[in-house]
Amino acid sequence: MIPLHFYLLVAAALFALGVYGVLARRNAVAILMSIELMLNAVNLNLVAFWRYLGPQQVNGQMFAVFVFAVAAAEAAVGLALIISIYRNRQTVIAEDVNMLKW
Repeated sequence: MIPLHFYLLVAAALFALGVYGVLARRNAVAILMSIELMLNAVNLNLVAFWRYLGPQQVNGQMFAVFVFAVAAAEAAVGLALIISIYRNRQTVIAEDVNMLKW
């Protein structure tokens, strides 16, 4: 049986990689992919804690399903916004999108 801290280390590495991707990338699609990576790290934590703390209940799995639903909605709305911005500005570089500035 794999110890809990191995799962937590993998999830922390995935989350750190996602944070780096959000902060370092300029492409809006890459930023969305990094956010998805962070949500998957959270799901890994939820399922790992569920497995080690209360496997007779389904709390961790239900939270993970909820996070999957939020991630799907985030991806759909985010990609729709990126497509709309690309049609108007012909760029997906996050720094070039300044529609809300006066």
